[in-house]
Amino acid sequence: MNQSSHIRLFKIILTYWPLLIASSIAAIIFVLFNSASIWITATMINNVLIDFNALDAENSRLLALESLSANEKLKLFSNNLLLKKTAIDTVSAVCVALIVVFTFKNIALYIKNITLSIIQFKLIRDLRNKLYEHLHYLSLSYFNKNKSGKLTSVLVSDIDNMKNSLSTSFQKLFVEPINILTFLILLFIISPKLASIAITVVPLSGVIIFGIARSIRRRAARTQEQLAGITSVIAETLGSIRIVKAFAMKAYEVKRFSSETQKYYKLMLRKDILRLVSSPVSEIVGASIAALLLWVGARDVLLAQSITSEDFIRFILLLFSLFGPMKNLSNVFNELQNGLASADRVFSILDVKSDITNAPNALHIDSLKKDIVFKDVSFHYGNKDEEVLSNIDFSIKSGEIIALVGPSGGGKSTLVDLMPRFYDTIKGSISIDSNNIKDIDITSLRSLMGIVTQETFLFNDTVKANISYGIESIEYDTIKAAAVAANAHDFIEKLPDGYDTVIGERGVSLSGGQRQRIAIARALVKNPPILILDEATSSLDTESEKKVQQAIEKLMRNRTVIVIAHRLSTVHNADKIIVLDKGKIVDQGSHQELINRDGIYKQLHNMQFQT
Repeated sequence: MNQSSHIRLFKIILTYWPLLIASSIAAIIFVLFNSASIWITATMINNVLIDFNALDAENSRLLALESLSANEKLKLFSNNLLLKKTAIDTVSAVCVALIVVFTFKNIALYIKNITLSIIQFKLIRDLRNKLYEHLHYLSLSYFNKNKSGKLTSVLVSDIDNMKNSLSTSFQKLFVEPINILTFLILLFIISPKLASIAITVVPLSGVIIFGIARSIRRRAARTQEQLAGITSVIAETLGSIRIVKAFAMKAYEVKRFSSETQKYYKLMLRKDILRLVSSPVSEIVGASIAALLLWVGARDVLLAQSITSEDFIRFILLLFSLFGPMKNLSNVFNELQNGLASADRVFSILDVKSDITNAPNALHIDSLKKDIVFKDVSFHYGNKDEEVLSNIDFSIKSGEIIALVGPSGGGKSTLVDLMPRFYDTIKGSISIDSNNIKDIDITSLRSLMGIVTQETFLFNDTVKANISYGIESIEYDTIKAAAVAANAHDFIEKLPDGYDTVIGERGVSLSGGQRQRIAIARALVKNPPILILDEATSSLDTESEKKVQQAIEKLMRNRTVIVIAHRLSTVHNADKIIVLDKGKIVDQGSHQELINRDGIYKQLHNMQFQT
C-alpha cells in the first residue's frame, strides 16, 4: 500500500466534511460547557458553601484592579454572572447555571455523537460496497489464489471489526483531545507551576499507550488472519458436507476446527492482556502525579500562600477531570488498532489490480456477424514451463457448431475460458469479427455469450429470479416460454409455489437434471449469439440427459455454438470437431472424417461405443 491505513481512512472521512464540521463545532461547544461546569462547581464548593463574605470581598477587589491576569478575568466573569446579594440567592443562581450548562453540554454531546455515527456508518457502508464491487472487478486468477473463506472474512468480519472499533473511537478521538487541551490551558491559567508538573503525565502516558498500541495492532492483524482461517474451514466443510458425512469424517473436521479456534483463542487472549494493562498503568502514573501535586499544592496554599484555596480546589477538579479524557484516549488508541488492522486487510484487497482490464476507448459490439478466430494462442496459469495451451489456431464461422473433444486435462475448458476473458492469452490473439477481444469492452464481450456448464450454479431465490438473472424487467410470458423451451415448465408447475418457489442454496431442492434445465432457460432468456456448453450433460442420468439434450438442441438453434463433451454421441452432428490433447490441436474435421482416420478421436469413440 502506498499510504498507511489511518491516512487513507482519514482521507475518506474528509469526504463527509459537512457532517465533520457540524460534529467539530458540537465537540467544541461540549468541551466549553464541560469546562464551565467544573469551574462553576469549584466556585460553589469553595466560596458559596464555605465563605460567602470572602467571595464578595474578592469580587470587589478584582473590580478595583486596573490590570487582571487571565485567571482573574475568568473569576470576575463567572462572579458577575453568578454572584447575588445573599449566599442563598447565589446558590440558586449557581444551581440554575449548572442546569443550563449541563443541558447545553449534553445537547452538544448528542449532536457530536450522532453526526459522527452517521459518518462512521456511511464510511463502513461505502467501504463494504467498494470492496464488493472491487471483487467483481478482479480476474479469476485472483480467486484461484485466494480462498473464498478469506475474502468472505474480510468483507464481513473485517468490515464489522472496523465498525465496532471506530464506533467509540470516532466519537472520543474528536472530543477528548479538545477536552485535554482545554483543561491544560485552564490549568496553566490557574497555576503554571503546578500545571508544569501535571503535564509530565502526558508524555509518560503517551509512551505507554503508543507502545502497547503498536503491539495490539500486530496481534489484531494476526487475529483477523486466524479468523479468516476459521471462516475458510467452515465454508469448506459446509460446502462439502455430503462428502464429510459419506466418509464419516466428523471427528477429523471437528478436530481441525477446534485446532483453528484454539489458535484464535490464544491470539485473542494475548491481545487482551496488552489491551487491558494499558488503562491501569496509565491510571497509576496519573494517580502518582496527582499525589505529588496535592503535596506541592498544599504547601503552596498553607505555607507559601502563592495560590488561593479556591484556585487549588479548581485546579484539582480540573486535574482529575483531565485524567478521564486521557484514560479514554488510551483505550481509544488500543481499540483503534483492531480497526486499523482490519483496514490494512481491506485496503490490501482494494489495492490489487485486475489482470483483465478494458482497453482505452474499448469497442462495444452486440452481435457476431462473421467469425471467431483463434490465432497462435498459448496460455499458462503462471508457470511458463507448464503451458496449458500451445499454438492454438482455428476459426468458427457465425452459426457453426464446433465441438472440442479429447482426453481430460487437454485444455478444453481453459480454451473456452479465454473467450469471455476470464483469463487473457499469454501469446497470440482471439478476435471476433476481426476485433481483438482485448479491444472489446468486457461487459459487451460477455453479453455476447451464454455459458451452460456441468456444475450449474443457482441462487437461493425463486425459480423466476434464477431464470431472469441479470435482466431487470422481464415479462412472465418470456420466462415461461424459456422454461417451456428448456423442458422445465412441467416440473416447475408442480413445485409448491410454481415459479415463485425458492429453490435453496445452489438449487439444492432440485435434481441435477432440473437444475440444468433451469440453467438452459436462463441462457434462453439471455438470448446470446454465442453459446458455450461445457460438459452440460455429463453428470446426468439417461432420462435427465435426454430431456436436457432436447432443451440444448432448441437452445443451439440459430447460434454459434462451442460444445465441450466427453460423450461423443452428443457431438456427431457438429460442423467441426477439434481434438485437443496436452494443450495442442492434434486433429480436426467432421465426425465421419475423424472416424476414417486412425487418431485419438477414433480411439475415444471406440472406447465409448465398444460392446
